[in-house]
Amino acid sequence: METMYRNQVLIVEDDDHIRRFVAINLDRSGFAVTEAAFGAEAIESFTTSRPDVVILDIMLPDMNGFDICVKLREIDPDIVIIFLTARGQDLDKIRGLELGADDYIVKPFNPLELVARIKTVLRRTQSAAIPQRKVLQSGEIRIDLDSNKVFKHDCLLEMTPKEYLMIKVFVENPDKALSRNELLNLVWGEDFVGDTKTVDVHVRKLREKIEDDCSKPQLIETVWGVGYRWRRDE
Repeated sequence: METMYRNQVLIVEDDDHIRRFVAINLDRSGFAVTEAAFGAEAIESFTTSRPDVVILDIMLPDMNGFDICVKLREIDPDIVIIFLTARGQDLDKIRGLELGADDYIVKPFNPLELVARIKTVLRRTQSAAIPQRKVLQSGEIRIDLDSNKVFKHDCLLEMTPKEYLMIKVFVENPDKALSRNELLNLVWGEDFVGDTKTVDVHVRKLREKIEDDCSKPQLIETVWGVGYRWRRDE
C-alpha cells in the first residue's frame, strides 16, 4: 500500500502544555510532528529529520529563538520558520521577519489559525520551489509537454516523434475536422513532399496505441471525405 507523504513539523517550545497542545492539533490536521524543548535539541533534531516547517518560540531556556532561526537558515535556506511566541512587540516581529521567519504569531493563539497559516506558507513556498509542468489533458490521455511523453491512465505510451506530434495536434484541436493536408503541414511541415496516405498510416498506428478497440475508435474519429477529428472529452 502506498503511504501518502505528510509534511513534517518541528515544534520548539519549552512549555510542555503549549507544546503538546500544538502537537495534538497539528497531528489532527494531517501533519507529522516532532518536538523539542531546548534550542540545542531543536538544532540536532532539525539536522537529522529535516522537517518542512519549524514552529519556534523565542524565549527558550538555553538559546534565543532568534539565534536558532539564523542557525536553521544557515543549514537550510528554504526551511519554513514560523515564530509562535508571547513577545508581541513590533520590534520583535520586525526582527523575526528580517532574520528570515515566514510568519510571526503571538500567544495566545487560535490553533486553527496556526494550521491555516502553516498551510498557506507551505502552498506558497512549495509552488515557488516546484515549477508547474506544462500538460495537455484530454480525458484519459495526458501529454507532458516538458518531456514529450504521452500517458494513458498514467501509463507511458511509446511514441515515435511523428506520432507524438500528431497526437499533440489532435489534442490541441478538439472537435476540429483536420484534413490530411493540414495534418501533413502541421506534423511533417509545409515543405514535405509525400502522399497523404502517410497520414492514414500514422493514424492507424496511433489508434493501436491509444484506442481501447481500434475497430471502433472513440478518440480519433474519421471524417469521411475530409480527414480526422479528435473527440473532445465530455
